[in-house]
Amino acid sequence: MDSIDKLHKKYNLITALLFILPAVIGIFIFVIIPVIFSFSLSFTDWDLLNNIKFVGLNNYKSILTDNLFWKMLCNTFVYAISVSIFGVIIPLVLACILNNKIRGSELYKTAYFIPFITPMIVIALVWQWIFDPNIGCINSLLNLHINWLYDKAYAMPVLIVVSVWKLIGYNMIILLSGLASINQEVLEASKIDGATEFDTFRHVTVPMLASTIFFVVVITSISSFQVFDLIYMMTQGGPENSTMVLVYAIYKYAFEYFDVGRASAIAYVLFAIIFVLVLFQWKLRKRMVYSEEES
Repeated sequence: MDSIDKLHKKYNLITALLFILPAVIGIFIFVIIPVIFSFSLSFTDWDLLNNIKFVGLNNYKSILTDNLFWKMLCNTFVYAISVSIFGVIIPLVLACILNNKIRGSELYKTAYFIPFITPMIVIALVWQWIFDPNIGCINSLLNLHINWLYDKAYAMPVLIVVSVWKLIGYNMIILLSGLASINQEVLEASKIDGATEFDTFRHVTVPMLASTIFFVVVITSISSFQVFDLIYMMTQGGPENSTMVLVYAIYKYAFEYFDVGRASAIAYVLFAIIFVLVLFQWKLRKRMVYSEEES
């Protein structure tokens, strides 16, 4: 009987391994090997045509002493921080409003979520038309004459607006799910004690929703640091590099300038920044998340 059980367990183990084997092979081929190879390329000089030449830390020294790199890094932080702030606060306010079961709330939820599932190329084309200086509806409605995407003072704010608009629906749905899990008796008790709606929101709703807010902040900040498609479609890093961010710079160095080593070095600097950012956020979670406060 024991031998039969052992054979059965061995058979189940082999079956399980066979099922996960395609996924493991895919991760190894398309994730692990490219990561190792690209990290190795960050120490080389390669133009995709000639032989690979090892240059040590020269690529890292070059980008860290390049004023353009620091401008791109600053642009990346401005974009990511702005989107992370507005991309969390606005969905939180909307989620609290829609959580009150107002009339037509389901229609509003659908309307807010549609931009998130719309392809970025469609969104970029539509917003390019909206902000077009000649035929765009923004200038027509406001009676302005601003070259929104061609003026370095306005290009980045426009990209932030579009990104936040696209993210609102997704973050709002996540926050709504968090609001649904809050015990309504606690909210009712605060109202009975004489708390205003703002006091209830500040001292009850937000602390009890902290874990969901923390999750939304983390995923929004990580995705914001990796923005590419919107920049590629709307500004191509211009004007005057005012919207040039690190991920778009990686693309330009690798596939326009054919400087793969420099592109790989920028990629791993960006990886280090995101890694440190996530660690910092994770360390702060006990202060940010009510349920994880130390006793």
